[in-house]
Amino acid sequence: MRSVLLLSILFSYFLLASPAQAGISPSIVSNHESSFYTSVTELLQRNVANGQVKYKVLQKDKAKLDKLVRQIELYSLNKATPAEKKAFYINAYNVLVLKQVMEHYPIKSVMDVPGFFDKQKYTVAGESLTLNELEKGKLLKPYKDARLHFALVCAAKSCPALLNEAYTPQRVEEQLQKQTKLAMQDATFTKVLPKQKHIQVSELFKWYEADFVAEAPSIIAYINKFRSSPIPQDYKVNYYTYNWSLNELSR
Repeated sequence: MRSVLLLSILFSYFLLASPAQAGISPSIVSNHESSFYTSVTELLQRNVANGQVKYKVLQKDKAKLDKLVRQIELYSLNKATPAEKKAFYINAYNVLVLKQVMEHYPIKSVMDVPGFFDKQKYTVAGESLTLNELEKGKLLKPYKDARLHFALVCAAKSCPALLNEAYTPQRVEEQLQKQTKLAMQDATFTKVLPKQKHIQVSELFKWYEADFVAEAPSIIAYINKFRSSPIPQDYKVNYYTYNWSLNELSR
């Protein structure tokens, strides 16, 4: 009788115990997605300000960054919704950019690292991918959402501002909308010159023109979707030279 009672108590403890106490990997019990997004937010809030990165400070968070990279490797998308996949892959891209910068830091530009975007591979939810494959194959192609260009940050000064929180499955559409509006109304990113009757925009709009005109009749029409003060359609569009200097916060 005592043996049965003891077994019953042990079984109840096993059920109530945390995954770590029970000796079960959290990835088996759950997808631990909430801890992933929380950890991404914590890392970014400590190391990102005004859209730029405090890489010297990030060096002290190397263990936390490495843990996030491991979570990206093990993340299971088997039962993930489209929103979860979208949020996960955005965060994965931005975290892996930071990881690769730190592997070569100090550097002046990611362009000084051969194969930064198209050679170096990382494991992302069980798949081996370059940053380009992650961007195009997992985000741009399936979602056909040009707003992604203002969320994926390639560690350059001319990139859009890096959000200092994780994109989450619950808020990813709202966050993408907000980031795109910020970029389209940021005078340093989208430069409107009324006297010359033209607008200077990032070369992103040239490189990915097809993505933008798939959602609007023209580049200006796309930009106006996110501006409170529309740009006249007869303005000429010019592209300023992309600044590939590292998006490092100088102080």
